[in-house]
Formats: sequence, structure tokens, C-alpha cells
Amino acid sequence: MSEKHLVCQGATCQCQFGKTPDKLKVLTQTKRFLNDANGEKKLLATHMDIGKTFEKNTFGPCAKMNNNPCQVVVSEWKNFYDKVTVVENNGNPLLENSKATCPTGAPDCISITFHGQTAEITQQNIENGEEESLKLLLPLVDLKSKPISNVKLTVNPF
Repeated sequence: MSEKHLVCQGATCQCQFGKTPDKLKVLTQTKRFLNDANGEKKLLATHMDIGKTFEKNTFGPCAKMNNNPCQVVVSEWKNFYDKVTVVENNGNPLLENSKATCPTGAPDCISITFHGQTAEITQQNIENGEEESLKLLLPLVDLKSKPISNVKLTVNPF
């Protein structure tokens, strides 16, 4: 797969003619999830996710429409992973370098700026993790002695 991330619901996309990003919604299948232990939020996106498939269905003012509001409609996806097919929608998974076409914009005018996957730690990760690695990653938390449901992990980017 050339080291590209698979794309899931919640991925951030941007049109080269718009000013604001929008988040992808998967409406074509309900069974395949990525990085989602409970299988509730991160549906796998495929090239069959076309039409009005974003949360707000707009990228803000559209330069192609004299800065009138964008009404994004995806007509096609390119650069998807064609070696796997999702049975539910006969679609191929989108990759982080996949591009979408909007009839108002131009071919490949919509890019994926964030694939949508996030790391999610589960009790199984703790049980299968090497103790030394866990101590290095989380030195103040004894994850082996208490269930993960009792541990709240917060990431501070600063």
C-alpha cells in the first residue's frame, strides 16, 4: 500500500477552491472500522463514498462560484487502494493521497489533509505490551495493575 494511511470517517478534506475544511462522512457501509475498539465511530471510507458525503457539505466560499457558498458533491475518487474490495458497497479503501472531483471545481480538486485515524489504547494493548515499553511510554502509570477503563490518558501537545 506504499505506506499510506487508510482513510476513515472524520477525515479532514479541503478543496483547492474553498477556504474551510470539512469532515468526511461514510454513508455507504456500516461494518468496517479503523482504530475504533468499539466499532462505533471510524468507518472505513471507500471510493463509493460519493455525492454529499461531508458533515457540512461545504468548503466555505468557492472561488469557482465568485465566492458564493460551496455546495460540494463528490462525483469521483482517484488514487484509492484497488487490491481490496469492501463487500457491503463494492468499494475500494481510500488512502490519504486519494483525491476527489467536484463537478463545480475541477478534477482532483479535493484533497485529504488528515486521514482521520487516531491511536486508541485498549486493555488488550496493555496486556500484550512489553512492560519495559509501557514504562517508557507512560512512566507515571502502572497500567498492568489496573484496568484501562480506570485510566484516563490525556495528550498535551505542548
